[in-house]
Amino acid sequence: MADKFKFALALALLAAGVVGFYQLSEQALVLRVLSVLAGVAAGVAVAWQSEPGRRFVEFAREATAEAKKVVWPSRKETVQTTGMVFAFAVVMAVFLWLTDKSLEWVLYDLILGWK
Repeated sequence: MADKFKFALALALLAAGVVGFYQLSEQALVLRVLSVLAGVAAGVAVAWQSEPGRRFVEFAREATAEAKKVVWPSRKETVQTTGMVFAFAVVMAVFLWLTDKSLEWVLYDLILGWK
């Protein structure tokens, strides 16, 4: 129940920041943007104190650690793979075009006699 209250409070703080942006329409843009940023920061701080917030932070840390373990391809490997994909796409386009033209010729010229 406390986590739901914290989440609702976080959403209310976020909404307060957005409302502040519009309420300060006569003020400088910097002050209006700071109002939104303060609302976002306060909302994040409150949400962070809830159990789902802590789980999300832990998940984000684990995801970052896993991303660091990935072995990314070198520039040469990337260029070679991109070239192979492009060549395959061109070959398939030519094959499909030839198949289409062949079927068009068979149906319209040979079978139906439309010229």
